[in-house]
Amino acid sequence: MRILAISGSLRASSSNTALLRAAIALAPQGVEVTLYAGLGDLPHFNPDLDGEAAPPEVEDWRRRLQASDGVVFSVPEYAHGVPGVLKNALDWVVGSGEFLDKPVTLFNASPRGIYAQASLTETLTAMTAKVVPEASITLQHWGKPLNAEQIAAAPEMSAAVRSAIQLLAVAIDAGKAVL
Repeated sequence: MRILAISGSLRASSSNTALLRAAIALAPQGVEVTLYAGLGDLPHFNPDLDGEAAPPEVEDWRRRLQASDGVVFSVPEYAHGVPGVLKNALDWVVGSGEFLDKPVTLFNASPRGIYAQASLTETLTAMTAKVVPEASITLQHWGKPLNAEQIAAAPEMSAAVRSAIQLLAVAIDAGKAVL
């Protein structure tokens, strides 16, 4: 089973990216979680560029989504919304169908990011993704940013991440059984 992990942050020391790296380390056997690192390479969305041959970065983005069985997002909040770089990436796939019935879950590295989570949920629902709320988590930590090793080593946080990935895997399997 393949899960694509997408951080909404381009920061090198992003807590959201660290959370996804911890998910990679904590994924159960048989579940491969891969971090997508190309958000910053996507051109600004322009429908005029989205013809028979979209830009190569967009084609790669779409191929990675198509090859995944599910997606996990970890997204910071900027001005009560999702970061522009993530919205741009989603705009490139609104009409191409990569999220059609695809199970997705939302991770949050800060309990203060509720508006971004709500906005992203709305966007993904409009794109017909299957948001799995029981697999969505928010880290309950306050203070300095954590790295992946600290998250994986903290019993409460690692248990939450491991459980969330397992619940997403169950939702993916359930979706396959329906087909």
